[in-house]
Amino acid sequence: MNFLIVSHVQHVLNNKGRVAGYAPYVKEMNLWLKYCDKVTIVAPLSNQPFSPIDLAYAHKNIDFVQVPSFQLTSKKELLKAIMKLPYIFMMVFKSMFRANHIHLRCPGNMGLIGAFVQILFPSKFKTAKYAGNWDWNSNQPWSYRWQQKILQNTFWTKNMQVLVYGNWPGATKNIKPFFTASYSQNEIENTPPRNLSSSPIKLIFVGGLTEGKQPLISVKVCEALLKHFPVELNVYGDGALRLEVENYIKVNNLENNVFLHGNKGADVVKKAYQQSHFLIFISKSEGWPKVVAESMFWGCLPITTAVSCVPEMVGNGSRGSIVKDNLDEIVNVILAYYNNEDDYVLKAQKAMDWSREFTLEKFESEIIVLLENE
Repeated sequence: MNFLIVSHVQHVLNNKGRVAGYAPYVKEMNLWLKYCDKVTIVAPLSNQPFSPIDLAYAHKNIDFVQVPSFQLTSKKELLKAIMKLPYIFMMVFKSMFRANHIHLRCPGNMGLIGAFVQILFPSKFKTAKYAGNWDWNSNQPWSYRWQQKILQNTFWTKNMQVLVYGNWPGATKNIKPFFTASYSQNEIENTPPRNLSSSPIKLIFVGGLTEGKQPLISVKVCEALLKHFPVELNVYGDGALRLEVENYIKVNNLENNVFLHGNKGADVVKKAYQQSHFLIFISKSEGWPKVVAESMFWGCLPITTAVSCVPEMVGNGSRGSIVKDNLDEIVNVILAYYNNEDDYVLKAQKAMDWSREFTLEKFESEIIVLLENE
């Protein structure tokens, strides 16, 4: 089988010249590729160096088709994109023509092109992983909405299973609720919830230091809680807001309480989850936020926003807390847990029990079912 991936993910080359990309994404794709003879990847290639958050594809027979990256965020970027689109469409079409199975990674600019071009191949087996927020009531870019409309339209999109996070009303027959996974069954170990009487209370933030992830809120939560008890916040990730976060820490004398670790490998972050009491993740937009599921896997209770399928993940508050983008509310939720440790322990245990149902082995078994349906 020649398995085609159409993706917007920026790929890089590792020190051995192998194609690599964002580790959680590649780790997932490697499970798909175990059952393919050949892999074709149509995606952008960056000249950035291989980093700790990158991982190489495990497959030995990869044909990488490099296409230029493009944006649709402004008139200027749109004009630039128009010059690139004919070549990108041609590369996607040629790759789909040669493929046995077409796999689209959505939402993204390449996913949008793939959604249009796949219409020309109604008889080919196809899957699409919509890794964003499928909620039709949410505020989404117009390009995301187009992808949703095309993918769920069974007249234009044939022979495709569309994998989405969560259960949503009005879904067409080709929409399949799905999940993702980070850890193996073999990694499960006894991890009792942390004791809130221990000092300091440990908070964790994992993700990009970007406007959408709002890392500064996590810093301010730590700052506010210091008025009540010893607390520290460990931040894993990097991005455009790093300087702003660093300046806030310095101006407010939080150097001994907030620690910016940058991008670290999965093993380092895993150990941090195991030692933390709460994940503070006040994100504006998500699909299936892996950091929420990962924190739950290790008994680190998530304090997070009600985006996408997150309410389902945290059992509408039975295994975590859903909060609004409000500092006082977040602080009060944590104080309530601090004053009622039994509630904290119960929810942290429920979170762990639920998340450990979604292992890499279960994920792989579901992938096999999808591929066998051909």
